[in-house]
Amino acid sequence: MLEQYQKHFNALGYTQPTAIQEAVYGPLAGDQNVLGLAPTGSGKTVAFTLPALANLLPGDGIQLLVLEPSQELAIQTSRVMRDWAKLLDLKVAALTGGANVKRQTERLKKRPEIVVGTPGRLLNLIQDRKLKVHLVSLIIVDEADDLLTGDTLETVRAVAQAAPADVQLGFFSATDTPILHDLKQWFGQEVMRIDVRDQDQTQGTVRHGLLEVGMGKRDQMLKRLLAMPNFRALVFFKQSNTLRHTATKFYHDHVSAASLTSDLRQVQREKALADFRQGRIRLLLTTDVAARGLDIPKLPAVINYDLPSEVNEYVHRAGRTGRMGEPGQVISLGDDHDLRDLKKLLRDTDYQLVPVYFQGKQLTTERPVAAKATPVTEQPTTPAATTGDGATTPSAAPAATPERKPRRRSAAPAQPAPTKKKKHKNRHTKNKGMRKKWRDHDAHNA
Repeated sequence: MLEQYQKHFNALGYTQPTAIQEAVYGPLAGDQNVLGLAPTGSGKTVAFTLPALANLLPGDGIQLLVLEPSQELAIQTSRVMRDWAKLLDLKVAALTGGANVKRQTERLKKRPEIVVGTPGRLLNLIQDRKLKVHLVSLIIVDEADDLLTGDTLETVRAVAQAAPADVQLGFFSATDTPILHDLKQWFGQEVMRIDVRDQDQTQGTVRHGLLEVGMGKRDQMLKRLLAMPNFRALVFFKQSNTLRHTATKFYHDHVSAASLTSDLRQVQREKALADFRQGRIRLLLTTDVAARGLDIPKLPAVINYDLPSEVNEYVHRAGRTGRMGEPGQVISLGDDHDLRDLKKLLRDTDYQLVPVYFQGKQLTTERPVAAKATPVTEQPTTPAATTGDGATTPSAAPAATPERKPRRRSAAPAQPAPTKKKKHKNRHTKNKGMRKKWRDHDAHNA
């Protein structure tokens, strides 16, 4: 490790590198292609930052590209890298989708050595010849299990193909996926695999609770959880419509919450994330895409409003809490059927899923018991005492209570008798009867 790194490392309060930081430093600094697998919150950003910056030359143009799956993660990574890059007089530029292209182009004119961005925006700038990659010597693909899927895979490959043929590649992920075993097939280079997930000790104690709540009562449960002291949580939704509905309801009810979704403007997203990190809001409603890889120091809890459908989704959600040795809590909401399905999904993992209950403004693992009604016991009668002559006299009885007068029921208001409706004979029928009577009379007189 460089001397400048060691001083800054100690100034930040770190005593020793994490498992992934120690394992990848030598190979990555030695121009080897690397796949680094480590748990969430184990310091992967610093793991690829330190060796990557060590080989860069100040003032020599763009030499390092870092690809991130979201705007938030790209901005977060650029801040971490900028903190270390200033020690070596290097500049970092963040280029993300949704931001102003002209402003980003102006940043490139300052000739940064490191560019951090989302794949789509980087490829667009490369194709428009705004981003020059002919001097790029290293490309880092962070959150590789997410970026190397679907259409994004082709975008990442296009960025790599635009760089020189001998460009060095680094892939980092918290979870293993099939494509990470076929990197040579997709990128044409051998990749050294470094997996420290079993050796890493950075994860704090995280409890995984199952809270049985129906869909219609989950918003109310979120409000009740806010009664817990110092409670803050990242709340995960699967559907943006459900998220927006809950966010609107909380806004009108003045609940301390904000949204973080991909359809918001970058300024709005940055403000929501900053407010949550600084404790100005207590609930951050988000989706898997928007919150992937986010580092929120000392986050107490993660709430699964909608349960994940894949193991990797649960791993990344749970990884937002319990980072760097801090304790954490994962709360999964659902009905009995949903929670059974989640147990089946995670049965091959090491997670211990425990039913929890909310009682007395706190979460507990003890099932609340309904209070039983105490039966009314009759007062025993006092037996009569006998006198010397054999006569019985009543013994001293307890003080007589005043006789309670029977409660008189208030007389119901008299209802008026229903009036009998007059029957009106049909005039036609009446006339018909009169005609018959006169016909009979005429016949009798004839």
